Amino acid sequence: MDIYRWLRICFFNLLLVASLGVLLRYKIAFSFPLIIQKNVLHSHSHFAFSGWITQCLMVLMVYYLSTQQLNNTFTRYKPILVLNLLSAYGMLITFILQGYAFASISFSTLSIFTSYTFAWFYWRDINRLQGENYSRLWFKAALVFNVLSSIGAFALAIIMANKIASDKLSLSSIYYYLHFQYNGWFFFTCMGLFFSKIKLKQSALTSKIFWLFAVACLPAYFLSILWAAIHPLLYWGVVLASLAQTFAWLLFLRLIHLNKEIIMQAFTKNARRLLLLSILACSIKISLQLLSVIPYLSTLAFGFRPIVIAYLHLVLLGVITLFLVGSIISSKSVRANKGSLVGIGVFVAGIFLNELFLMVQGVGAITDIMIPNLNVVLFFVALIMFSGILILNLSLKRANDL
Repeated sequence: MDIYRWLRICFFNLLLVASLGVLLRYKIAFSFPLIIQKNVLHSHSHFAFSGWITQCLMVLMVYYLSTQQLNNTFTRYKPILVLNLLSAYGMLITFILQGYAFASISFSTLSIFTSYTFAWFYWRDINRLQGENYSRLWFKAALVFNVLSSIGAFALAIIMANKIASDKLSLSSIYYYLHFQYNGWFFFTCMGLFFSKIKLKQSALTSKIFWLFAVACLPAYFLSILWAAIHPLLYWGVVLASLAQTFAWLLFLRLIHLNKEIIMQAFTKNARRLLLLSILACSIKISLQLLSVIPYLSTLAFGFRPIVIAYLHLVLLGVITLFLVGSIISSKSVRANKGSLVGIGVFVAGIFLNELFLMVQGVGAITDIMIPNLNVVLFFVALIMFSGILILNLSLKRANDL
């Protein structure tokens, strides 16, 4: 299979993620007694991580190897990519049918060991490449953080197997996994893909950006569990990590400004727009992280589900997904025609509306003000996002198609 077919599978998986999102919103707004809300939520989140984002990152990382004169990369990585798909579809189905049970946990475990296998082979292949390439630092860090994230998944499994009745332990394990997935594996891979595209050489500025993010990523986990009343020394470590990440992001923005002509040549016009939106979303995320070191604000944010969901969607849709879509349509593998651009536009509008109304819902929960029909509105917003991705899937063309 070539890169185009793998990317089509990724976009189809994104459509499945969106369809589950519509189903969840319908269940909340109206009634659907045939499904269990919690099971569909688990299916939606696990498949979004493994079937859409991880699958897409792996495909783009393998494609990067193919551009570096490594032969038969997709042939060699095909078993790993297929195995990741198998585990993703397995979780998609089994979580809906039975929630956390033997089958779904088995597919989740398969997904983790598949990520280990990918990390092993990819690390080896990166070391085989000739010449200096700054993006490889980001790829290696991403692989490490992906492996580290699995500790959270195994810890949660141990807690559930031993029936340890502790919400703090369970949430700490879940947030550990989430943190090293979206702040580690997802973010660092996207940065690696970005720098591989613009082909910047390593410098004092680029090194500073990487090491600030890499070192800060470990203590930044505790940002997610400030509500657990962590030790004061850990708290001040979290403050330093937040400041380091903010400073690193400001340096990254400066780097973009200094190399804007190179970026304009590397990315198409429409891809640059998506890249700008992704950067804007990430700037908001970094700002929110910095504010969350204030204990009162952290407790307030994590105490209201709509705000947590809004933050996760900001990262996964606004930062990661928009960057991935922009990277793909800017590549030489697919051709962004008029229909696909319309689909992307509808999808982006849906993301904006989703964030807006989730924040309205969150503020309403904080102020104890009930806003009527907001769940119905969010259902139609989910339909907008689904429609955009459907149009994109139907319109996407191979780059060499006439």
